[in-house]
Amino acid sequence: MAKLRILTVFALFFGAFGISTAETLDMEGMAPESNSGRPTRGMTAASVESKFGAPQSKDAAVGDPPISRWEYTNFVVFFEYDRVIHAVVKRKTAS
Repeated sequence: MAKLRILTVFALFFGAFGISTAETLDMEGMAPESNSGRPTRGMTAASVESKFGAPQSKDAAVGDPPISRWEYTNFVVFFEYDRVIHAVVKRKTAS
């Protein structure tokens, strides 16, 4: 019984500290973007419209909390109530 406990402890110890691996994500054709060309988290809807102009389209808020979406030429902005929660740069399509 003692041998079984010792083997169990060793198995748990080495299992918890086993070798881990990671993969590299290849983002070919993608360059890091700075936030200067898009709204930042926490901006109000009014300040986004003031700085970047009127969006091409506005999708109505859905869910609870209400999440809305504004689409611009180069990016999409997501709002919770009237505050930016995320701004995503659109992927450039091959011409």
